[in-house]
Parts: sequence; structure tokens; C-alpha cells
Amino acid sequence: MMISNSARKPANLTESQQMTRDAGRFMARKIWLPKAAYDALPLFYIIAGLCALLATFYISGWAWLLPHYLLFAVACLHLGFLIYRRRRHRKS
Repeated sequence: MMISNSARKPANLTESQQMTRDAGRFMARKIWLPKAAYDALPLFYIIAGLCALLATFYISGWAWLLPHYLLFAVACLHLGFLIYRRRRHRKS
């Protein structure tokens, strides 16, 4: 029968591995938002997406910027409608 000691002693991590572990913990941390800000998130995403979409009409000389605005607009609209639909589905 073979018994491992790997669970008993802490792993020696390199500096970059430790930074990755700490960043993962930071990203998984729960945050608290005021109720008004939490309720306004879908609306904020939808408005930001519409503003970015409308801004594409005014971009003329910077053609390389257009795909970035369109991608941002689509992502914001998608997130806004997704959050709104999930919250509405939970209430009913």
C-alpha cells in the first residue's frame, strides 16, 4: 500500500504560479453592489450597447475602430438582454 505525503506539505509555487493563484481568488471573490446599481445593470448594458452601435455611424476616418465598436455593442446588448431575461424568468 502506497501512501502519499503530497497533501500534508504545502506546494512550493513559483512567483508566477502564486500570482495566478491569487488572481483566481480575487476574480472568484463575491462583491456587494447597492440594490439600485444591481437593478440598473441590464439597463446600463443595453444603453451602452446602443450608444456604441449608434457611434459606429459617426466613425468615418478610423475604419479600424469600427469592428471594435460593433463587437462591444453586440456584447453589451447580449449581456443586457441575457441578464434582463434571467431576472424576469426568476420572478415569474
